[in-house]
Amino acid sequence: MKTKIFNVVLAVSLLSLTYCSEPASTASETPEKPSKEALIARGKYLTTIGGCNDCHSPKVMGPFGPEPDTTRLFSGHPKDEKLGPIIKTSDWLVMNNGFTAFVGPWGISYAANLSPDDTGIGNWKLEQFVTAIRKGKSKGLEGNRDLLPPMPWPMYRHMTDEDLEAVFTYLKSLPPQNNLVPAPVSRERIDNMTATIN
Repeated sequence: MKTKIFNVVLAVSLLSLTYCSEPASTASETPEKPSKEALIARGKYLTTIGGCNDCHSPKVMGPFGPEPDTTRLFSGHPKDEKLGPIIKTSDWLVMNNGFTAFVGPWGISYAANLSPDDTGIGNWKLEQFVTAIRKGKSKGLEGNRDLLPPMPWPMYRHMTDEDLEAVFTYLKSLPPQNNLVPAPVSRERIDNMTATIN
């Protein structure tokens, strides 16, 4: 009797050791990389819910007010669009009608061209895009100036690596838009200017 019990315990022990030492799944340890099409779809979704077109695309008037101009998506502030008289204020943020130019205590900032043209992100690598979003650096270069308000990079920097790659892949898939956005204007320069800014 003792021998039978010993044999059963030994058999159960060996079986449990065998099953415990086997991998739970024969599937690959590393997840499969999404296809380019999947990255583009995810990037489009993220830029839509993130409101990226709100600032980075010129607007046309639609039935419910300004909406992104689909012929100039992510082209930034139009290079030849003149701003009206600048309102000098330290208490308010003021923007143009297209929501692509902003005046505040820092000066004037313009929404960047994020299309894959050379005047946008055409020459950028993914690493530059990640630096721009994670560290808030203009053109994604470590030594460059900080991104200016109202760009919410301090919130966007928490995106996953996968989401940043998806957004970048989507932006690179869009039609290039040749549009050299004006450089920002410091508050000191505004204080010394008169009438309008071009």
